[in-house]
Amino acid sequence: MDEVPMPTQPPSQPVQPAPVSPVVASPAICPRCHFPTKPEYYFCPNCGAKLTEPPLGVTLLDQLLLYAFSIILPWIAYLAITKWQGIKYLRAPNAQAKQIGLIALVLLVISSIIMFWLTTLWVQGYIQSSVSDLNGLMG
Repeated sequence: MDEVPMPTQPPSQPVQPAPVSPVVASPAICPRCHFPTKPEYYFCPNCGAKLTEPPLGVTLLDQLLLYAFSIILPWIAYLAITKWQGIKYLRAPNAQAKQIGLIALVLLVISSIIMFWLTTLWVQGYIQSSVSDLNGLMG
């Protein structure tokens, strides 16, 4: 058997480590269908699963729609409370979005107080007119 002789001297130049390739962001994977997606996608293009939350809009139109809905919401008896986006704005990390959410909440509270006050006035007027009609029938 031939034996390979072992070198007795260390190599003259130190061994250089292999160059490290730059880290390339691997594509995200959909948790539902395991389809490769891009990190900027909000929904999976294959199955439609929600991947990330889209950012909240802070344009003037988005603000006006939120404020209008905050004013109208009590008048539709809170039937669409799950569609009110004010809570998402209040919880957003963006300071401008938090301010928009706070304004929407204040508008919602003021509108609710006005609605309850006007409803109370209407009920009192209805009761008074009913009592007046009953008194007119009785005598």
